Amino acid sequence: MSAADIALEKALVIIKAFEGCRLKAYKCPAGVWTIGYGETLGVKEGDVWTQEKAEEEIKKRVAQFMGLTLQKCPQLLEESPAKVAACTSLAYNIGTGAFGASSVCRLTGRKEYQRAADAFLLWNKAGGRVLKGLTIRRQAERSMYLE
Repeated sequence: MSAADIALEKALVIIKAFEGCRLKAYKCPAGVWTIGYGETLGVKEGDVWTQEKAEEEIKKRVAQFMGLTLQKCPQLLEESPAKVAACTSLAYNIGTGAFGASSVCRLTGRKEYQRAADAFLLWNKAGGRVLKGLTIRRQAERSMYLE
């Protein structure tokens, strides 16, 4: 298995664990229509998916996010699958634009790994409120990044 395949599998595990899967569209804590494992693209009220559709979509989207994450932070091309997976999970949750502008990305690019890992913990808010679930997710991503 290639490093990219390992990173994708690791990213899928952490993203699926924290996103959970809901087959009927719902509004996330930030007020965005969401379905499946955190999919927001084109989702509207009343949408319903099958489990198979949710699995198919998460694999495609995480692969897309991994590619975009690597574009935003090219240093990750030289890093471990765990670092790539952790950053992909963060980008999946906050968006690739926010990831590209983040201190996680900037510090990874400078190879300041401990500071980059600690910067994951800054991304624990939705709608301006600290959320326990996001705090736990960021701690898990941080741990994975440091593997």
